Amino acid sequence: MITSASTTLLVEKKENLLILTLNRPEKRNACNDELILSIEKVFDQVNDEIKCIIIKGNGKHFSAGLDLSELKERDIVQGLQHSQMWHRVMNKIQFAACPVVAVLHGAVVGGGLEIASACHIRVAEKSTFYALPEGQRGIFVGGGASVRLPKLIGVARMTDMMLTGRVFNADEGERIGMAQYLVEEGAGLEKGIELASKIASNAGLTNYALTHVLPKIVDSNQQEGLMLESMMAAMAQDAPEAKQRLKDFLEGRAKKVGES
Repeated sequence: MITSASTTLLVEKKENLLILTLNRPEKRNACNDELILSIEKVFDQVNDEIKCIIIKGNGKHFSAGLDLSELKERDIVQGLQHSQMWHRVMNKIQFAACPVVAVLHGAVVGGGLEIASACHIRVAEKSTFYALPEGQRGIFVGGGASVRLPKLIGVARMTDMMLTGRVFNADEGERIGMAQYLVEEGAGLEKGIELASKIASNAGLTNYALTHVLPKIVDSNQQEGLMLESMMAAMAQDAPEAKQRLKDFLEGRAKKVGES
């Protein structure tokens, strides 16, 4: 049984899906160390029974970022170690044993945006808004945003957010790549479960290739990337599950693209 380290993170298993709920609604789900380490503990327990994970927030917001009320004075080494703790946990989300879907609403700010950007699919409700207020607080992002977010929206847009305090609403966020899906208020979890169920039905090796290998291809030079792609394609095609799925398609037992 997969459990959380504290009440700041709720865990629910729904068939082969795992639903994690950030649970500090009185703090707009602002992230403290307890919450981040609870996320890590859960991801460390994920086994082969879980095919997709959903992360959402309790209350009116996904997450308003780092809990500044618990921000301690740290020297440079301590600050470096704290940032690297966040990096370790965000890496466990991005390179989890299965894909991760974020269901967003309300504030997706600072550290909350760092959590969302570590996920593979993002579903945003109409109330969602995105911001990186660190620039106005005299600090800098430390949970991986400077690496992941520019890959979603570009360096110029992230620079704008931090220099000017610009806030993107849900429609703007979907347009520029913050989220892949935009739904009406209250419909996020239903859409997230729908997508997670589709993801869970994929071949495991394909999901692994998309979440673990594709990022490395993108970060490689062209020749290295093409070689990684060739190796992954050969491995996937050789898998017994892939062979059966291709046979089902060729013999008319699988749906064609566009069929419901």
